[in-house]
Formats: sequence, structure tokens, C-alpha cells
Amino acid sequence: MTLVRFDEVSLEFGDQRLMDKAEFAIQSGERVCLIGRNGAGKSSMFNLITGKVLPDHGEVLRKADICISQLDQALLGELEQSVYEFVVSGLAELQALCDEYQRLSGEALDQKGLKALEELQHRIEAHGGWHIEQRVETVLTELNLPAHRKLKELSGGWRRRVGLARALVSKPDLLLLDEPTNHLDLSTIQWLENKVLAFPGSVLLITHDRAYLQRLATRIVELDRGRLTSWPGNYENYLRRKEKSLEDEARQNALFDKKLAQEEAWVRQGIKARRTRNEGRVRALMAMREARAQRLRLQGKARIHVDDAAPSGRKVIEVRDVAHAYDEQPLIEGFSIKVMRGDRIGIVGNNGVGKSTLLGILLGELTPQRGTVKLGTNLEIGYFDQLRTAVDPEKTVADNVGDGRDFIKIDGKDRHIISYLNGFLFSAKRAMTPVKALSGGEVNRVILAQLFTRATNLLVLDEPTNDLDVETLEVLEERLILYDGTLIVVSHDREFLDNVVTSTLVFEDDGQVREYVGGYSDWLRRGKLLAELDNPYTTTSRGRKTTSVTRNKTLSKKLSYKLRLELNALPDKIQCLEQEVESLQQQTADTEFYRQSHEQVRVVLDNLASTQKELEALIERWVELEGVQERRDPS
Repeated sequence: MTLVRFDEVSLEFGDQRLMDKAEFAIQSGERVCLIGRNGAGKSSMFNLITGKVLPDHGEVLRKADICISQLDQALLGELEQSVYEFVVSGLAELQALCDEYQRLSGEALDQKGLKALEELQHRIEAHGGWHIEQRVETVLTELNLPAHRKLKELSGGWRRRVGLARALVSKPDLLLLDEPTNHLDLSTIQWLENKVLAFPGSVLLITHDRAYLQRLATRIVELDRGRLTSWPGNYENYLRRKEKSLEDEARQNALFDKKLAQEEAWVRQGIKARRTRNEGRVRALMAMREARAQRLRLQGKARIHVDDAAPSGRKVIEVRDVAHAYDEQPLIEGFSIKVMRGDRIGIVGNNGVGKSTLLGILLGELTPQRGTVKLGTNLEIGYFDQLRTAVDPEKTVADNVGDGRDFIKIDGKDRHIISYLNGFLFSAKRAMTPVKALSGGEVNRVILAQLFTRATNLLVLDEPTNDLDVETLEVLEERLILYDGTLIVVSHDREFLDNVVTSTLVFEDDGQVREYVGGYSDWLRRGKLLAELDNPYTTTSRGRKTTSVTRNKTLSKKLSYKLRLELNALPDKIQCLEQEVESLQQQTADTEFYRQSHEQVRVVLDNLASTQKELEALIERWVELEGVQERRDPS
């Protein structure tokens, strides 16, 4: 069944054409990944699907009564809300229907009013609206979310979980995920993968995480130069078929251009030939000229240059028996390493375990509480900061990268700043745009462009892959592989680590930081586990022990004998009430029900409402006691 279909959709913003007579459809049960360069219009396509944006031309057709939910790229903003309040807001429309039903059922209705009440009831039942609290509790339990914690108390990764809960609670037919892995650590990325794989509806996702889309996507859709092209199969299949498609396009363009050149030469022959020329052939030439002018040219490929400084000393960094804690929470204990010239080291760990702290210690910016750190000689360090403190959002791209200069030195030669920025996919116009107007991926490209204007022999990159499109990622990988200096990378991009580093430092679940040969996949095959300190039930976002805020104080206590008896009795009580609710709903669904007197209708509706309320209270109590048993008595 087709859920959403684009029929020759065109969309423009200013002088930028994002879509040109694009065709697209998504079917039930598909997991489709939408890829394309930063700024190509992927998020705008989501807005077309949800109806937030209307196409300039063409139509967006949706299945009747389709339910669409979206997990936005941006982190949650209403930070004063509790987790429960934010998740239940995902059912706002359904709750409004229930509120309207309660209002109407309390009034003295005529036959027309009773008919409207009947239609309203059918709409609520079709979307399962009688059990809103139960649905929210179920999602919170499945995603292991602390219902009464404020959003502002949670880390970025846990806020992302809450956003997913809000998207899932409506049981959508189509789930839209915009860069779902941003701000997530490795454990949460794997958790999210499993959730998406188990989701029964259709999924359309935007992601630049190649390992993620390789595992999830059943089809790749590429937005390129205003066109949507579908590539069945996984990401590896897309790469093979895309390469062949580009070769075919280049060959066809070359043949066309050769034919056009021949026709241009013919029309420019002498006067005798012009007198006898075929007018139909002239018209065909004019059509070929127009087709050539309308051709969608391939966008240039990123050209990233990493300038090597003179070699450093053989020993780059030596760390001996380092220990460091934050607010009495140990992060690093007894850590030692020798970083030699040419080493390529990846740092792997979940959020909050101390990766940035370790970077600060390795670079000599942070003094460890125990142990020694010695830096080698002749070091020229380049540092990519994931917090983006290196750029001024008010300045233009060119001013940030060139520091106000028109020319910069690359490989000892002067190069114009605009020419240099073209290699990072910034047009002359875009290079003069303030950084604050750029997308996240473009800001990362600015930082990389700024970083690589300096010759270095030690590159330290803290999450360089966030928001970068796949093509730029691959070009960055190619350049880093050729880099002659020493490389230290912190990243959650598993494919990037596997392709770039030769050894990994891993924050493991026993609290130790250990070095392993190979990339992330090589470590994963050892069957080890990552340390997890970012848990709202046990720690704060900085890793300190704290008391869990829960729905009821009983959640911090062990189940007593009396509570066990209550828990064991609840399933039978719930089943009885569910049968009673079903029986009452069948009565109200009968076509003759609303033709009875108002008093008779009212008695049944009141009974249904009170029974539903009692059922929801029992389910809430069951969820509460089950949570205690699972956390305190796992046997």
C-alpha cells in the first residue's frame, strides 16, 4: 500500500531549486534512507511529506487517515517539561478528540448531536484513543525512560530517546527520522538500530552514518540536483549502481556533446552550404542547444588538502600511570601509553565516560590528578573542536577561514580564499555568508577548512564527522589516510574509525581505558562492553551517583510480601476490566445505540468512562510494580 506519493513535485527557495518535477513513493513496511549533500533539500522533503511546506508545483498525495510522526534533527527545546509531559504531547490531537467526546457526552444532545458523538467515538476507537495513559506508560517502559525527570536534567542522548518515544507513542504508519544518530553514543546508536528494525510501520530516515544505513535501509533514495532517484537494496548496492550510473551519464553526455559540435560545425559552413541547408536540421540543432543549456551539471567533488608540517620527534606523547576524576567520579585510572610518530589512534567510548578529558590530558591542556604526561619535540598541533568554539558565527565563512585575508598559503604557495573554499564545496556566494546562517554540516566544513590552512604533524579531531554528508566524509577519509603525521580521532562513526585508525583506546565497562590493535569492528569482535555512565536512573550526565527520580517512592524500595500479592492479582483484574470495557464499547458501536433516550445513553457512557479510568489506574499500578520487580528482583 502506498503511504505517500510525490507527483512531479517542484520546490524552490529563492534562487535555489531543491526539487524539479520529482517523483517518489513509499510503501507499507519499507525502511528507506534519504541521502544527499548538505543543503540539497532533504529536511525540506520531510516538510513536504508532513504538510509543513507546500510544493511550488505538483502534488504530495497521502493515504487517507495516515499517521506520520517525526524525530527532528534538533534536540528537544521545552526543557522544563517532564519526560511524561513531553511524550504525551505526541498524542495531543487524539487527546483533543477524547476531550471533545467528554464535553459532548455531558450535554443534552438532540439526534444530530448524538450522531456527531457517534462519529467522534468511531474516530477515537480507530486510533486507540481510550487508553492514552496506558500507551504512554508502555512506551516509557519499553524505552526505559524516567517519566518524571525534567528534560533539562537529561543528556543529549537521553533527550533523543525521549524524542523517539514521543514519535512512537502515536503508533505512526510512517516514522520520519532526521539524523537520528547525532549526539548519540555507540551504545545508544546500537539500541536505536534495534528499535527501528523492530518498528512495524514504514521508516524514512536521513542519516550520514554509513554503518547505520547499511544495516537498516531496504532502499536508498538519493536527492541529487533536484531529482529523486531510487536505488533498491542496501548502501553497498547503491555505491555499485551509482558508480555505473555516473559512468553512463558521462558517456551519454560525451556522445551528445560530440554530436552537438558536429552540428555546430555544419551550420557554420560557407554561404553555399547555408543556402541549401536543411531547415529541419537547423531546428534540431536549436533543440540540442537548449537541451545542453538545461543539462543538470554534476556538482564538483570536495577537494580537501591536509598540509604536513616538518616531522615531529619520534616520541609524540608519553603518558605514565595517569588518573583523573570529576566530582569524585573516577574517569581514568592507571592509564599509560606511548604515542609514536605516525600512529593513528581512535578513542571510543559512550557519552560522559571521559573522552574529552583524555584528549585534554594528552594535549597537555589538563593536568591529571596523578601521573605524568610528556609531549614530544617539534609538535605542530591541529585541533578540531566538536563544540565549534573555533568559529565566529557573526563572521563570514571566508573571514573565519582566511582571518580577513584574501590569500592564504597552502603548500608554501599563495591561494585565493574563494578558490580554497571551493574545495570544501562553498561557492563564492556561500563563502560570503555568515556562519550563523549555515547548516550543521556546513559549519563542520568551515572548521575543517580553517584547521587545514595550517601545516601540522599532530591532528586531533574530536567528532569531526557530525553532520557531514557521506561524500564529504569519504573525501575526508581519503585525505586522512594519506596524512603523514600522527592522528588522534574521537568519533562515534564506526565506519569512519574502521577506515582511518590502526589502533583504538576504549573506555570499557570495568572502568579501564585499554588500547587495542585495529578499528572499532576489531574491538567489537572481542566481545567486550563499553562503560555506560550516562544513565538518568543511576548517574547524572557527569557521571556522579544520584538518586533516581521516579513516579513513586516505592520504586526505590524492594517489593514487600503485600506488594507481591497485589502485583500477582493485577493481571486478572485488568483482564476482567478489559472485557467489561470491550463489552460496553460494543454496545456504543451499535447503530441503534444513539437512538435510545438520552438517559439510557448517558448511563452507558458514564459506566464506560469510569471503567476505562479504573482500568488505566490498574495498568499504571501494574507498570509501576513491574518496574520495581525488574530493577530490584531480576530473578
